[in-house]
Amino acid sequence: MAGFRGAGEGDTAGVGVRKRVKNKGEESENPAQNGASVSAIDSGGETVAVCNNGRSLQGATTVSHSAAQHVFSATNEERETGKDSDDPLSSSTVKPLRKNSLTGDVGQEFLIGNRFLYYMFTFATELGNELFYIIFFPFVMWNMDALVSRRLIMVWVWVMYLGQCTKDVIGWSRPASPPVVKVEMFYNSEYSMPSTHAMSGTAIPFSLFFMTYCRWEYPFSLGFILALCWCLLVCVSRIYMGMHSVLDVIVGVLYSVLILLFFLPLLDLIDGFNLSHRYAPLIIVCFHLGLALFSFTLDTWSTSRGDTAQILGTGAGVALASHVNYHLGLLPDPTSEQLPYTMPPLSAGLVGLSVLRLVLGVLVLMAMRALMKALTLPMVCRLVGVPSTDMRKARQHMEVELPYRYIVYGTVGFGVGFLVPLLFSYLHLS
Repeated sequence: MAGFRGAGEGDTAGVGVRKRVKNKGEESENPAQNGASVSAIDSGGETVAVCNNGRSLQGATTVSHSAAQHVFSATNEERETGKDSDDPLSSSTVKPLRKNSLTGDVGQEFLIGNRFLYYMFTFATELGNELFYIIFFPFVMWNMDALVSRRLIMVWVWVMYLGQCTKDVIGWSRPASPPVVKVEMFYNSEYSMPSTHAMSGTAIPFSLFFMTYCRWEYPFSLGFILALCWCLLVCVSRIYMGMHSVLDVIVGVLYSVLILLFFLPLLDLIDGFNLSHRYAPLIIVCFHLGLALFSFTLDTWSTSRGDTAQILGTGAGVALASHVNYHLGLLPDPTSEQLPYTMPPLSAGLVGLSVLRLVLGVLVLMAMRALMKALTLPMVCRLVGVPSTDMRKARQHMEVELPYRYIVYGTVGFGVGFLVPLLFSYLHLS
């Protein structure tokens, strides 16, 4: 699933982007839009030390050693030395994770006051980013349970689509910096309400728990506690990273629960239609494409718009693959007599085969994505008459980005569900 959430495309801003950057002596047309970061040093030369409790301390030379202060902005002296000599908790001066994919802003430097919390929440926020989806969904598909994987992807598509569309309708800005320290910058140009990380961090673990509890033998308490810990880690990480307010996260969790209450009872019906209906392929392609067209009309260009297109393309590709698998007998669903599954004993051979399938499959997906990008983007630019000299700016045109992302990630989704499992069957790795 090489395109799940934030492939990093469109790294610079162009004409018609949502965020207007302020020039010297000139106010931005959209001043606080999406919470773009502001320097922590004011024009008077006073240091603004920003703590993760949301307060800014004008003129401060040191920061309180309170246990709540784990990340704060660096002064000029601290930037040079790489550490804060007055604070025994601090470690090193670092920059936010990845630059802003829309404006190119790398954000202000900050000091880590608690390494354990920093790395724990950095890992937790990755549970809602592309790298996690690249690994997790294919792993479940190829090594555990194809039915659970394809239905989990359906849930993920709907939750992310509704979350991204709701963001563009509400249009709330990200938390301002200062007083908030931006530990992450990649999605800083998107709107804030609701938190789609909180939505996916709620929907995926609890859907996985709901779908597998009757299919796999494991204690109820273990499954529920793991899902809850996953959810809490992702939600708290977004506040720690400075990307969301508490309200954004709470609304994201509640919104996700509401979607699950409506959508989970329909999974059997939708999955059965995708597998067996005669006109399912045509309806799948047109329906997901129609949803993408609607989302592109909600706002001007932003990273969320492209992400939505690739999420829908991936969902369409996986649904098409499941239809083909059903008719060819590839990755058959187990009969009721074969359930529930029992966890097989761990062995070197089992782990090695699982890792081999994952590594080989992800490499195939990466190569597929690179090839489709190289072929599709110039072709779409030529067809719609958009200059392809600057591909980043070209992708900011709806008539380029929508078909480009939809086709590329639709192919990747089809590869996850059909092409890679077919390769495994030929190599006797199934």
